[in-house]
This record gives sequence, C-alpha cells and structure tokens, in this order.
Amino acid sequence: MELKGLFKLPPALAIKYFTSKKNKLSWDWYEVWQNAHKKAFTVAKVAREDILKDIRSSLDKALVEGKTFHEFQKELKPILQKKGWWGEQFVVDSKGNAEKVQLGSMYRLKTIYRVNMQTSYQAGRYETQLDNAEDRPYWQYVAVMDSSTRPEHAELNELVFRYDDPFWSSFYPPNGWNCRCRVRALSDYKVKAKKIKIGSSDGTLSEEMALVSKKSGEYKPVTVYTDPMTGHKIAPDVGWSNNPAKD
Repeated sequence: MELKGLFKLPPALAIKYFTSKKNKLSWDWYEVWQNAHKKAFTVAKVAREDILKDIRSSLDKALVEGKTFHEFQKELKPILQKKGWWGEQFVVDSKGNAEKVQLGSMYRLKTIYRVNMQTSYQAGRYETQLDNAEDRPYWQYVAVMDSSTRPEHAELNELVFRYDDPFWSSFYPPNGWNCRCRVRALSDYKVKAKKIKIGSSDGTLSEEMALVSKKSGEYKPVTVYTDPMTGHKIAPDVGWSNNPAKD
C-alpha cells in the first residue's frame, strides 16, 4: 500500500501515535503483546539499539514525508546490510541459545513498513472518527474485497455498529499482519437513507485460547465474534485483538 495514495498531507495524528512510542528490544514478536505496542516500538530479532533506531528513523521519515515502500527500503536496506543485520544468520538470543534466524530481507522490510504505517494511520483515523462521533455515530467495517483479502475479514465487510459498541475494542483495524481493512463513519441521515442495518455485538463476543507460537507452545486469549446469522466464529490474528488507539 502506497502512502502517497493515502495521504494528501502528513497525517498529524498518525505521526503523533508513532512518535510517542519508546524503543524496546525484543527477540520474538509476541514478547511485546497487544496493548503494549501502543507505547513500544520493537522489531523482532533486533538486539542492538542502533539498528532499532535506524529502522525507527526510516519509518519516521516515511510517515512524515509520505514515502512509498520502494523509497523506504532503498534508504534503509544498505544501512542494515552495512551493519550486518541482513539475511539468515546464527544468532545467540537473550538466553544464550544459538538459533538460525532470518534478519533483514525484502519481505521483512515490507512487513515492518506495512504494519507500522497501517497501524499508525488507523490509530490516527480512530481518533478523528471518535472526535466526530456526534455527527457520524455509526461505523462500518470495510474490507478491500480482492483475492488477497482474508475470508474472515470479507465476512466482516459492511457490518455496522455504533462507535461505542464493544466490537470496536477488538476489531478496529488492522486485525492482522498486512491487514488492509478500514472503518467508514456514517451519519444518522446516511444510515436511514440507505436503510442500513445497525448491528449490536451484545452476546456475540467471547474469548478463546489460541496458539501464539509452536516454538514456545504458549496460548493466549483472542476475541471471537460469532456471526448471529451464520454462527460462524471470526477472530483477528493472534496478538491483534485490540484497538491500536483505544486506551
């Protein structure tokens, strides 16, 4: 997703959300869990503060200047290669165990870029929509609806709940790695004119335990939405059952 296609001007609230985070070193992605990401910026397998700062700096510039992924990786890739954080390597983790891991790669840079840009953008979007909730109190889930869309996210497409419905505490996008979903705010007039059905998550939300990592064998709770019409259960990816901007 190209930032230049998303923003005409630097997204002030998205920038505020991202720049408020403190750097935190971590080995596995699940060491910094859900709500903690609101306050911490981390990249798995980055064990050096200078490398984390390099990645952070490039993301800062991408967000402020509206840089595309191509521009982002063109600047960051040679820096990471020069410092040795690239390709598959044997690395000793924080517990003294040697492990063959994938450090920098084009795939990882794309994931880092997309996750941080999309999460920051959606956090800013949430704040804007919340401030305008009196005029547009109904929020509609919008999935991209192409061949890359997860079936679960496609099932949520066009569902509408009030802005204060508990549904949005767990399902405000992004709802997984590389999720491209968003939320559209609707006025009362629009809802009535289009005869849009307003849903309620009352009795449809629950928690189930899901495997976080085969390596650790650890299970964590995820929020599950049960479609009242089909009975089908829908959940965000493990570790994504939270609104990125909601306290």
